[in-house]
This record gives sequence, structure tokens and C-alpha cells, in this order.
Amino acid sequence: MVLNEIPHLVVLALLGSSALAWAQGDLASPGGLVGLAVAACAIVGLLLLQARAPRSVPAMDDALEPGLGDEWRLQIAPDLADGLETRIHWIRALLFPFRRRRRDVEHVRNLSYGDHGRYTRADLYRHRSRPVGSPVLVHLHGGAFRSGRKDHESLPLLYHFASRGWLVVSANYRIGRRVSYPEPLVDLKRLLAWIREHGPGYGAAPALVVVVGDSAGAHLAMTAALTPGDPDLQPGFETADTSVSAVVGLYGYFGRSDGADPSSSPAGHLHPNVPPVMLVHGDHDTSVPVAWTRSFARQLAATSTGPVVYAELPGAQHTFDLLNSVRAGVVADRVEAFTAWVRTRARATDPGAATSEEAGRR
Repeated sequence: MVLNEIPHLVVLALLGSSALAWAQGDLASPGGLVGLAVAACAIVGLLLLQARAPRSVPAMDDALEPGLGDEWRLQIAPDLADGLETRIHWIRALLFPFRRRRRDVEHVRNLSYGDHGRYTRADLYRHRSRPVGSPVLVHLHGGAFRSGRKDHESLPLLYHFASRGWLVVSANYRIGRRVSYPEPLVDLKRLLAWIREHGPGYGAAPALVVVVGDSAGAHLAMTAALTPGDPDLQPGFETADTSVSAVVGLYGYFGRSDGADPSSSPAGHLHPNVPPVMLVHGDHDTSVPVAWTRSFARQLAATSTGPVVYAELPGAQHTFDLLNSVRAGVVADRVEAFTAWVRTRARATDPGAATSEEAGRR
């Protein structure tokens, strides 16, 4: 899956090994010629993979317009539109795909938000200038509810948002065979309550919280967005505000986490009053078939009165944003544009939101 995002490096490796074999005379034999032919075919396939990556630009842009409306970019407040990128970051993607961190971002590790040890710890990412009044981006890792950790996935996205003045919170939650639904969801809701209580101490303006989830994390993010304030999912903190302003699901799984319980799927909680949603999936995903997410997106759009953006990325596999690849950059830029639209709409309904964010803008 990772190689799908860096095929150019594999091409260079094949060219280098072929050149070395030629220099050593290893290509003179029939076996050497067969190996060269196989390498040539592999290089052609890898170049085709690389050629598909830029198609993520029209795929994302074509999905945003029907989801948010015609000329949606013109609706974004000028201060939020400033700095939004539309171009591909070729140099970064081709030369530095493994450089996932940024020097202007501070990483604060292992803050406890619950009572389950390492499973209820979160990391914060914020600009080193430590802005105040920042909107909050919450991130949840994937791993099929069995594995995963808070500081491994979607790092290009997390650092991008932190560099742009957001307070980013990436959290662990309870996972493993002994964990059952809805325990991970309860952890997310407790995290949201913790952010609203303690976030201002780290520079947050927690009135605006966007939740992003990868794979199984997208399942939790979507279900949390559909069940704000549900007392059955907030034991011991029933009155806490666990609402979110928007949700983003990346290569998400939206089926049942408990095969016998319909309520363990986001589809079991659908209703019209859903915050803005963006779902992004690769059309070559072999871990979570794209047809599953496509079906859920249709269900959601048919039920929700709010905007639903659904994008399929040509040639993309699962975990397409693990490295600083072409697709990871394109998706991060479009997710930021989506959240800028959400923030603009929030200001229209709450003029005080603009003032509270003033110091958090960069």
C-alpha cells in the first residue's frame, strides 16, 4: 500500500539495479534478459501508478462542488481563503515523501483524557507561536479496532493543520479483542468533553471542532457526529457537549463493529440533522472496498439535510496519506478548504466565532 504512493522511488531502485547488473555483465545470459524484461514491465506499471496520482486534483474538486454548492470557494471568508493551496507539491512529494513533520509545529505527547491508561492518551500538535482562539481538529487512527496508535497515521495532514494555526488532537482509544462496542466511541466522546473543558488552556476555541478519522477511526468519527449528547454513549458525563462542527472520513469503514448490533454502524444512527461531512476513498482500496463507502455516502446524502462531499481517488489504496505523497498533499489542501467553508458558515450563524478565532489565524 505504501509503495502505491512512492512508485517513482521503486522505479529509481529498479533502474539502479538494472544498471548495476549491466555494468557487471549479468544481462548477457538468457536469465538476465528475462529479468530485464520483467523489470521493464514493472517500471511501466509503476509509471502508470505515478501518472494516476495527479488525477486526485479533479477528483477532489469535482466532489466539492456538488457537495458544497456552485462557487463554494467564493463563499469562504477572505481571511480563511488566504493561503489555501490548489497546486500539487511536486518537490515535496517526489524528493521528500518520508518527511512528514514540520519544524514550525510543536508536538505535545501523552496527555491523559480518561481512565484507561495509554488507551486514553492524546497528543497535541500546535504552531510553535502557540496561538490562542484556534479551531480544533481531532484525529482518530485506524486499525480495525484491534491495533493502531495516535502518532503514526495521517501525519502530513496533522502537521499541515497545526502549521496553519489549528490545535490538532490525535488520540488513542480502547482497542483489542477484549474491547467491545461502544467502548471506543465512549472514549471519543470523553475526548470531546475533555477538549471543551481543557482545550482553552492549550489555545483552543472549542466551539468549532472538526473530527477526522482513518479507516476504523472514520467509523467512530461519523458515529460521534450522528449521536451528540446521547446519554447512553456518555456514561458519567451525560450532560457534556460532544457535538462536532464537521466530520472527515478517510478510507473509512462504516459497517457494523459488532456484527449482531445494527447500532454499531453509523448507518444505524442516520438522521437529517448531520453536520457537514467529507468522505474520501481510494478506488483501488483492497482493505475496505470502495463500494461500501460509496453505498454509505449515498445513504447519508439521501438522509442528511446538510452537505455531504464524497470523493473517490483514482488509483489510491488504503492509507494513501501515510507519507507526504502527491495524494496526501492534495487531500490535506482540500480538507482545509472544506473546513474553511465550514468555519465561514459557522461565523454566519455565530458572529462571535470570528472574534474568538482572530488570534488563531495564520
